[in-house]
Amino acid sequence: MIQIREVDCRREQKRFIAFPDELYKGNPYYVPALRMDERKIFSKNYLYLDTCEAVYFNAYKDGKMVGRISGIIQKAANEKNNEKRVRFTRFDVIDDFEVARALFKAVEDWALSKGMNTVCGPLGFSDLEREGLLIEGFDQLSTFEEQYNAPYYGGFIERLGYSKEVDWTESKITAPSDEEFEQLQQMKDFLFRRYKLRFGTAKNVKQWLSKYSDGLFEVLDKSYDGVYGTVPFTDGMKKLVIDNFALIISLNFITVVVDENDNVVLFGVTFPSIAKAVQRSRGRITPRFIWEVLKAKKNPEVIDLGLIGVDPQWLNRGISAAVAAELAKMLRRPGVKYAETNLNLEDNYAIQNLWHRFGREDHKRRRAYVKKLND
Repeated sequence: MIQIREVDCRREQKRFIAFPDELYKGNPYYVPALRMDERKIFSKNYLYLDTCEAVYFNAYKDGKMVGRISGIIQKAANEKNNEKRVRFTRFDVIDDFEVARALFKAVEDWALSKGMNTVCGPLGFSDLEREGLLIEGFDQLSTFEEQYNAPYYGGFIERLGYSKEVDWTESKITAPSDEEFEQLQQMKDFLFRRYKLRFGTAKNVKQWLSKYSDGLFEVLDKSYDGVYGTVPFTDGMKKLVIDNFALIISLNFITVVVDENDNVVLFGVTFPSIAKAVQRSRGRITPRFIWEVLKAKKNPEVIDLGLIGVDPQWLNRGISAAVAAELAKMLRRPGVKYAETNLNLEDNYAIQNLWHRFGREDHKRRRAYVKKLND
């Protein structure tokens, strides 16, 4: 017998958070979320609750927990897009279609009770969270930023009447050839002279954030406006980004380009991969985990691409070559093997074309699904 329970007590919260770690125990490709971050979603003061409403469900079969799912009404996104959508997220389940059916029915019934007419996902509270269902690349290590899932998830979701809305690709990027590298540097130098641009500088990360974070978020809002799944940055979201990245970013792996008036026109934030460190700590912040993060920060083998943004008024001037030129330098640093792009929308040709000068292997694909509900 399958039973669906709404998460309404601390015991159910702990089970909700722990379930994927138990489901994928021993899986070499799974990277857990940080337990500390996951616990925050149940806080009454969680930063997204100003613009969102959420529900959480656990599934049990014969008394054993066998699945979980969450539904989110992202009110800011619905208002922005004139929609009545519920997002599903944090969906994990054993290889049992009937359990998946029961979990999605719970979310769909909740959506209808709230006056919504569509369910989509996997999408979180914002695009700062893990999103997209893995449909290719099940034998590849997940990045810390994205969720791993078993191959049967997609089949279950499609059997329940969901269809593709968008796909993202993920790629491994390796250093370009010497010839391509020189061309990128020459292009960057030409654009800087022509438009009176320069790289922003700082003595340390704290000063860099103080000088450029406001401009960075302004460019983010402009450049990501209209991009699938995004919502405007609130002050709470800005603080979340800064708090999450402050420990792991290094001046060696962040780029900001400013104009002659010191306005941010382009930026790229990358950071050392901490996927294996998180695997070993099982999502817990321990002294060894912090030591491994600091070690990776100093001498990374893999770089994760975080955020890239270009002020829209500069899009057609080719200055994204500056980010490509700096990434090429990073990939030529001793010990660095490759960079992980994380999610790139398959029809975002500006970002897809940015990688054509590099060695590139498209090794993962993720999908967001959508289903119209019948009243």
